[in-house]
Amino acid sequence: MVSNDQRRRQLAREKFLRQQERRQTARQRARRRNAVIASAVVVVLAAGGGAWAAGAFDKDKPDDGKKAEAAATPSASASKAPDPCDKPAAGSVKKLSYKKEPALSIDKSADYTMKLATTCGDIGIALDAKNAPHTVNSFDYLAGKGYFDHTKCHRLTTAGIYVLQCGDPSGNGTGGPGYTLPDENLKDKKLKGNVYPAGTVAMANQYNAQTKEGRHTGGSQFFLVYQDSQLPPDYTPFGTISADGMKVLKKIANAGENTGQGDGAPNATVVIDKATVRKS
Repeated sequence: MVSNDQRRRQLAREKFLRQQERRQTARQRARRRNAVIASAVVVVLAAGGGAWAAGAFDKDKPDDGKKAEAAATPSASASKAPDPCDKPAAGSVKKLSYKKEPALSIDKSADYTMKLATTCGDIGIALDAKNAPHTVNSFDYLAGKGYFDHTKCHRLTTAGIYVLQCGDPSGNGTGGPGYTLPDENLKDKKLKGNVYPAGTVAMANQYNAQTKEGRHTGGSQFFLVYQDSQLPPDYTPFGTISADGMKVLKKIANAGENTGQGDGAPNATVVIDKATVRKS
């Protein structure tokens, strides 16, 4: 006789497998669609908006079985925790798109900081203009245009990799600024042993390590690492989160994500009310 607990685990596994199949089907459809639309390596949206910066980073991770285990034994995030964040500021996302990367205008020898004033608290980020000039220059440009204002952070991972992903004006992981950025700083000494350490800010992209396709496909989406995460050095690291910012991230992570399986939308209402970049 199958116990109630065994039955629940079986149902969780079956649900997880169905979700995986749906995601795989969606990705295959997206690849076919993009293959028709794109005439180069860069994958663009059918809507013509921008680079699909969710990239290889949107794959279901980890691949070591922890995901299935999490599905079989739902985590605490399956029961939605209280929202620790405030209501978003009044305003709406600007629908901005650009044909090409902005001209490089930052001073690579200067210090730049980015402040994400979010509904959950301020997240300060020291930007690495020296080693990731194209990326920092893009964030300086987009922030100045109000591109990130009122956008929500659409993805939180709590198993295998531990990141909050933001920067998509569409809010679903498919948006971008209309141009792509070159990969930078992939040999950063901080990325030891294929680990992005807690406090790292890096770019999401479309790189596929198996096919070796999708280099230089960063756009506007980025992820903030709140706990050491096992990832190959394929994602441009371009900033370091402040101590106070890490506290905000931990608060968001502690509220969990909405699937209970380690990868979904954050339960916390994480909206970037205002993003600013300053030179010091």
